[in-house]
Parts: sequence; C-alpha cells; structure tokens
Amino acid sequence: MSATFDFILSIPVADRPAHLRHCLESIQQQRALYGYPGNITVVVAEDSREPRHIAAHKALVAEYRAQGLAVIHFDLPEQYRVLQSIPESQRQQLGRLLTTQPAEHFYRKGQAANRNLSYLKMLELTEDKTRTLYYLVDSDQLFLPELDYFHTINRIFQTTNTTMLTGKLVGDPPVSPAVMAANFLDDVGAFLHEIGGYAGQGECQFHRDTPLPGDAAYHDMAPLFGLGQQVDHFAYRCPLHGEHDHAACLAHFAVRLSAFFSGEHLTRKTAFQPAADVLQLSPARTVYPGNYIVNFDGLKYIIPFGHLRLRMSGPTAGRLIQAEIGARFASANLPMLHKRTTDEDDGFRPGVEQQHDAAIDISDEFERQFFGDLMLFSVVEWLKTYHLDQLSDTDLLTQVLAKVEAELLTLYASKHAAVNARRLELEQWVQQPHHWWHGTPAMQQVLQFLGNIGRNFSDQSPAWGQIQSVAHRQQRKQQILDALMNYRAERAVWDQLFAW
Repeated sequence: MSATFDFILSIPVADRPAHLRHCLESIQQQRALYGYPGNITVVVAEDSREPRHIAAHKALVAEYRAQGLAVIHFDLPEQYRVLQSIPESQRQQLGRLLTTQPAEHFYRKGQAANRNLSYLKMLELTEDKTRTLYYLVDSDQLFLPELDYFHTINRIFQTTNTTMLTGKLVGDPPVSPAVMAANFLDDVGAFLHEIGGYAGQGECQFHRDTPLPGDAAYHDMAPLFGLGQQVDHFAYRCPLHGEHDHAACLAHFAVRLSAFFSGEHLTRKTAFQPAADVLQLSPARTVYPGNYIVNFDGLKYIIPFGHLRLRMSGPTAGRLIQAEIGARFASANLPMLHKRTTDEDDGFRPGVEQQHDAAIDISDEFERQFFGDLMLFSVVEWLKTYHLDQLSDTDLLTQVLAKVEAELLTLYASKHAAVNARRLELEQWVQQPHHWWHGTPAMQQVLQFLGNIGRNFSDQSPAWGQIQSVAHRQQRKQQILDALMNYRAERAVWDQLFAW
C-alpha cells in the first residue's frame, strides 16, 4: 500500500464558540479512538464580527493545541494579507469568489468566501501535494465516534481515482426552515392532537419506536430532488428520562419549538445507518459544504457564487462539478452529525434575527432559499440539454431561468397556502378551553411558535412580498444570469492559483 495521506482540515467559523468546541472535541476523539498515523492539521478560519467570540475561538485553539492537536487560528488580518498577496489582476477577477470587503469590515464574509480563503491557507501549509488531502468541515458539525473517518478516506483516495469525496449529514436538516414548515406543522399537529386525547397527568406515551426519517424527509419539496413522500407525519419521540407525565412532555416539546427557526426539526432528524461496506462509493451530485474532501487537483472545484449569499450553494456546485468530472466526484457513507443548536449558545446564524417579545424573523433566509432554489434548478434544467461551455449564451439561460421561475412560483404558492391553512387551524384548535393545557406556559409557547410561523409565512411577510415582487425577482434573476455566465471565466483564474 502507498504512503499515508496527511490531512489539512478547514473549519470556517463565525461567532460560534460553543459549536467550535464540540467540533474540535470530536476531532480529538477521532485521534484518540483510531490513532491515524498521518499528520492532521486543523485550520480554524475566523469570520466573526464580535471580538469576544474571536477571543474565545483563539482560546479554544490554544486549549486544543496544548492537548496535542495541530490547530491553527487563521485570523482576519492574516486572511486579508493572504488575499492581498494575490496579484491585483487576478484578485480583481476573483473578487466574487474571495470577497471585496475592506480590511476594517473583513468579517461575516459568508461561508463560501471564507471557505475559499481557507483554501489558500491550506495551500500554504501543503508540503507534498501528492500526499495531502483537504477536508472541509463546518463548525456546527461533529465527527461520529462510531466511524473511523481518516483511515477510511485515506483508503478511498489510495485505491480509487476520486478527486472530490462528499458525505451526507445526519441529525438536524441541512436546509432552511423556509422549506420545512409544512411538514413540521403536520408533525406538530399530529402530536398535539394525540397528546390532547390523553390526561395531562397520565404516564407519557411518547417513548415508542417510530420509523426513522429517510433522505430529505424534512423537506417540503422533496419531489424536486426525485424523492417521494414517506408518510403523512412522523411521531415525536419524547427525550425525557424517568417517570413523567404528559404535561411534562408537552412542556419540554413547547420549549424546543422555537429552535425550528434555527433549523432544528424535532421529528425528522436523520440517523446514521451503517453500510455493509464503508468503502463503497456512489455517484455524487451535491457537495455538502461542511463535509467534503479533495486531493490537490480537487482544490479547483470550489463552491462558487458566494457573493450572491444564496442558499443551496452546495447542490448547485455539485451539479456543476458532476458535469465536469463525472465519477471522480463521489459520495461515501461517512456522514457528519449536524447540530444547529447547543446547550450553551446557539451562535450566529445568517438570515435569522431574534427580535423583541420572542419574535423571530427569517425573511432574509427565506428570500435566499427561494432564489437559491431558482439557481439550483436552473442549473439542473440547463444540464439536461446543454453543456458547461455553453453557459455564456444569454438567451438560452434567460429562457431556462424563466421556465424554472414559473414552476417554483407555483410550487412555493402551494406550500405557502398549506402552511397558512395548517397554522390557522392549529391556532384555533389549541385555544379551545376544554383542553387540559388551556392557560399553561407550554401553550403560550406553542402560540408564540405559531405566531412566528404567521409572521414569516403569511401573505404579509417580507420574504413572501419579495418573492412575489416582479421587480425584485428580475433583479435576482439578473444576478444569477451574470454569475452563471461568468462561472467558467472565474474558475479559469482560480485554477491558475493551483498550477504548481
């Protein structure tokens, strides 16, 4: 067998000390459990705005370095210096991949820009490009202790011609709450109707074995990805231990409801399911931005379009990469555990704002989801007929965008109507005075949750107004058109950085 690969890991992080601690600890567990013989170097790529969080990230780097983990803090001033080290002519052409933010505001550049800058740091740390693998990880993800990631990935790259390897996520869904509300309300309604039929002081009945959600079960629009609906709803599994009644179960459920707006799904978390052969690969079409590995040649295949700040950047990049390298882009059963929230601090989440009186605003994330879907499915539609080298054809691209836009508007309108109908029905039903929970703090929290659903999904919500605005859609479509038309040219400049 050939020599062992060294790994350089990048963890982009923006104002999330608690998440970063858990992520680093999971890497330490891998080292302790499996003793990988190659070098493992971790780059914490800073993107925080708050000085206290930057200080906390630096302290964590020092703490884990003292434990023997080779971890480096790639801070904002160094990132800016690395960016400025690129020749000006190239830097100007790469501004949309790497950011054009000034030194005094060189934070919260977005996950794509920060990740791409960390590529340059990993390149600087590379001693032997033929014996190095580059692992991209998100701070809100953990290595599962039951999987030996580094030995397995090392073997895959030794024995196959893989250039880019990705794994899925388990735990919390990797999508916005904007596209989970309909099925989540189905599950919430089913739970409330069932628990409402029991006595509040009765022994909790929500500890049964229930079906595990499959791929994209959390997604309101799973058919867009070629996946069907599994069941009408998934049952809530009460996490409380020891003897407790339904009132306690409901109280805990109600406290957790607001986490939905941070991306947690109480009833459709996915679980790791072992495969017979962990080395078995399958064709990939989505890059999971917090769980992919490339060799040196794979550093060319970035996640583009970061300047648009759209969601679905990983699936969009995946389709483009698949069209370019085919089977060399593969997926393995090596998922990461995705945890949107922590017990200590939920951290910064772009597009989600906590306002007064428990109000939560996800309008920014909702808008970015719709137009991220528009970009993704326009690329999918394009690749059914055309090639990457035809992306400069303005007329064809415009036609494709218009076709996909019309389809998405119809689908979003259908889900929009369903969410509002279910919300109104639930609000009226739970407030009926005969229910044993009437007037309890738990029901106040349920109503706060339903109020936030209305705030973000009603006809009056800011995001829905933007999606319905012809002028706003035209502006976004022009941005998407421009980005796609310039993809090949920007990639050509980027590729030159790795021509050694």
